[in-house]
Amino acid sequence: MKHQNEITYTERDGILYPDLSLPEQTDCPIGKYGQMRLDYLKEHRRGTYTTLLTEGRLLAHLSAIDQEARSQVEYLTAELAKKRGITKERKVADPLRWVQEMNSAKQSAEEIVLNEIIYN
Repeated sequence: MKHQNEITYTERDGILYPDLSLPEQTDCPIGKYGQMRLDYLKEHRRGTYTTLLTEGRLLAHLSAIDQEARSQVEYLTAELAKKRGITKERKVADPLRWVQEMNSAKQSAEEIVLNEIIYN
């Protein structure tokens, strides 16, 4: 019977090599924010990245971060639009201005999310 922590070896040319493999990970989609989190972990949080990878939790973590970030950007954009008075009436009256203001609100929301969720 093989124990969970027991390591098996393969011999090649008289040298024993451990049979190591990473655990299977769930197939989770990662979007823009998940990819940004992955890049951040690889560059600035190597220990966390390695732990998540070797425990088979990396893709689930990135997917959860992506979903949370997208949800927060959407929520904060709506809140900022409300605070700034960006209304549907303005959209009808001056569509170009409305797009500019909504883009500004989304940029502000993304900046908050990047600092609080992605780069944390």
